[in-house]
Amino acid sequence: MANRNEIDASLKLFIVLSRAFRAINDKANQSIQRFDLNPTEFAVLELLYHKGDQPLQQIGGKILLASGSITYVVDKLEGKGLLARKACPKDRRVTYAHITESGKSLLQDIFPKHEERIHELLQGITTDEKEQAITLIKKLGYFAANTEKN
Repeated sequence: MANRNEIDASLKLFIVLSRAFRAINDKANQSIQRFDLNPTEFAVLELLYHKGDQPLQQIGGKILLASGSITYVVDKLEGKGLLARKACPKDRRVTYAHITESGKSLLQDIFPKHEERIHELLQGITTDEKEQAITLIKKLGYFAANTEKN
């Protein structure tokens, strides 16, 4: 069994990670909302912009969104003319989300502003510290993902 100091350090790290994520995420989301998109809409467009057409059934897993919400988000983006649904020619059970020219144009305009905002938000540490943080946080994530559920 872990000693009290180890448990306290784990709890403190959890709180610090959670608060840091919330602070950074809130500011990044405010930046996205300036472009008349909510964070989920932006995430779907960004995925399609950088990775190309995606099956609707797989988008949720790639942007960490419940599959039931994908239809709603896709409907909204389709209504804005930013994406379109495309039937799969080989399997009619599969429908792809496809970013439209309007969607590409929007992302070409706003993504550089978004990535600059993210960069501004993370200037509190050096590039070397960012690389160390990436390594350590990945290690934590992999460990947590591979622990047994109780």
